[in-house]
Amino acid sequence: MTDLSAAHDAAATDRARLAGSAYNGERDLAARQSLYRWQTPRYDLPGLVAERLGDVRGRVVDIGCGNGTFIQRLRQDRPDLSLLGLDIAPGILAHVPGPVAVADATSLPLAAGSVDGALALHMLYHVPDIPQAVRELARVVTRDGVVVASTNSDRDKAELDELWRLAAGDVLGVGRGPARISLGSRFTLEGAPALLGEEFGRVEVVELPATVTVRDPEPVIAHMASYRAWADQQDVPFDATIDRARTRVADHIARHGAFEITSRAGVLVCRR
Repeated sequence: MTDLSAAHDAAATDRARLAGSAYNGERDLAARQSLYRWQTPRYDLPGLVAERLGDVRGRVVDIGCGNGTFIQRLRQDRPDLSLLGLDIAPGILAHVPGPVAVADATSLPLAAGSVDGALALHMLYHVPDIPQAVRELARVVTRDGVVVASTNSDRDKAELDELWRLAAGDVLGVGRGPARISLGSRFTLEGAPALLGEEFGRVEVVELPATVTVRDPEPVIAHMASYRAWADQQDVPFDATIDRARTRVADHIARHGAFEITSRAGVLVCRR
């Protein structure tokens, strides 16, 4: 691991940064989620997760529940379930329907075998010790319980990575600037089955390939700007690079009619 990637990993897992800046409210997370409105095919990820919990009865915990997108859907589709939301960021829990609590994924405040289902959706890459978090997931679910995780491929949104490097290069006066921080690189769709397989005998991978097509720069720029909590990790003036990216996307749309982004995400359904 290079010094730069080690620094990026440390920043992606820094609890003070996560709780105090990146997720102290839902604005930045909502900006990242909103990009998928322009995705084809249009996956209903909360619905897919609810389906994977179809045979679960009793208690389900959403670990790293963020702004409560999945809890709200489960409250609607599965009113029979007892739901609990956990997150390390108190600020983002403010509008999540309760009960909720502040908790760390590597030390869950739950008894062994006390939940019938657990969710870890697009969050394990923020955990410093991923194997320990997986052990905790296995500890708290019942023997016949299910864990549903999700993450992105290491090939996800490659066009945004290239856009950042080109815009950064323009700002710095070089061909291509430094790579932006990759939050998901520590827990990719390619690497996740092995990590989860340490505790779960069956790991089903549901891939969700899609293309995001936008005809206005702003959804792209909002997504890129949502990484502001990690601006000090980008090795380039953040606001100037965002502004230059906006110009590049607008020019691309003017020439080609749209800007396309390759989306590669997936859901992992884990059982013993």
